[in-house]
Amino acid sequence: MDYGMIGKREKARRYAQERERMHFNSFTVTMDGENNPHNVSYDHGKWSCDCSFFSTRGVCSHTMALEILLENMIAEPVS
Repeated sequence: MDYGMIGKREKARRYAQERERMHFNSFTVTMDGENNPHNVSYDHGKWSCDCSFFSTRGVCSHTMALEILLENMIAEPVS
């Protein structure tokens, strides 16, 4: 048995529970919408989505869902 790996797994579980340790800077996600998949990206406080609603409003259900999911793990939105 690899005792070093056991310690790393325990540490990983602890880190996963301590969400405040993680801060997302940028990422891209494909989200399956009700009608089509949408590409949502986040880059240092700025959201983007390829859906038509986002292009007119600058926010959409896809970006809002990710904001809820990642609460306290992303920077405040850039205005």
